[in-house]
Amino acid sequence: MLSPHKVVGDVAEAGLSRMIGTIAVILPAVALVQVLANAHNYRQPAAVIGVWLAVLGAAAWLTPRMRARVLSGAETAAAIAIAIAAVTVVGAERSGRVMPGSVDLAILGTLWLLVVVVMSAPLRVSLSAALAVYAAHSALLIRTEGVNSLALSELEAAGYICAAFLIAAAVLRPTMAVHISLAGRRASLASRSAAERAAAAAIGQERQSRLAVLEREALPLLRGIADGTLDATASDVRDRCARHAAVLRHSLSGGAPGAGELTDGLEPTLRAARERGLLVTVQLVGDPGPASPPVARAVQATLDAVLRSLPPQQVTLTVLGVGDDVELYLAFDAPSPGDPGLTRLPAADGLPAAARWQAAVNAADPGGGYLELSWRKDGVV
Repeated sequence: MLSPHKVVGDVAEAGLSRMIGTIAVILPAVALVQVLANAHNYRQPAAVIGVWLAVLGAAAWLTPRMRARVLSGAETAAAIAIAIAAVTVVGAERSGRVMPGSVDLAILGTLWLLVVVVMSAPLRVSLSAALAVYAAHSALLIRTEGVNSLALSELEAAGYICAAFLIAAAVLRPTMAVHISLAGRRASLASRSAAERAAAAAIGQERQSRLAVLEREALPLLRGIADGTLDATASDVRDRCARHAAVLRHSLSGGAPGAGELTDGLEPTLRAARERGLLVTVQLVGDPGPASPPVARAVQATLDAVLRSLPPQQVTLTVLGVGDDVELYLAFDAPSPGDPGLTRLPAADGLPAAARWQAAVNAADPGGGYLELSWRKDGVV
């Protein structure tokens, strides 16, 4: 059953995201239509059209990021620069003709950028950005039309509208922050659940394969010994019994001698990660066996590259030994924003094709992701 608080929160988050997206499209689009309808009132109409197309492109770039998380410092600075540049170019290209009702579009078309800044940046930054945009607009308008009642009334109306939008955005900012945090947490839980489901599926597959082997080979062997058709003292019968007994012990105990050699080799990397503040939990499922030196070096280099790109947090390392294949998952909650470590994994050029080496990072979801490695046990001699 859904919680009423969750339903209300999801509705508020969706409504706020739609509002920002709608403002980001409608205001520049209206300004673009106004330029097309009154192109003769601009010195270089093509330049003004290019400005509003660029603002619409900025909407397509920034709005999805705003819905998922708070904008980074670079993205906020870009929004401020686009707003100031748009107001400056549009105001500078206006001719001296009076266009009643259209002057405000020079600043209103960039209003959504100021809303985005208010929702993401500290108050001093957003206030400074709004004043800079309004000052540029005012100076260019007065230069074009002079100081008269019409120009002052247009500036007054634009000021009231801008203030109303930005105050509303400032009031809604705490709500947006809460819902962004909840969205990130849900994405993190979904990513961790995906890794756990993959691990559970691999465990089930391994258990089924071991039980199938016991049922297909061990039970007929025991029946043959019991009914006297097989000699229990024969060396081949003893070897087969010993092999199946080892498989059964492995299934019951969850490990076999030497199963932890791979994780033991990764201990220096994990120790260094713990010293940097990461809480690393290791899970070993099945028998990955000892990794050959080239594979061990590739695993260690890849794991180290990803761990170094993560801020302090709790991560889970799961190693699965399924038949002849080994899989490794590293589930984490929050990658460092803009860190290239997750996109530049170390190359494994020295491994032959028989190793079937695969490495991939899924960190696209806000708030979480995982590293996935796989290789064959017997792929390298």
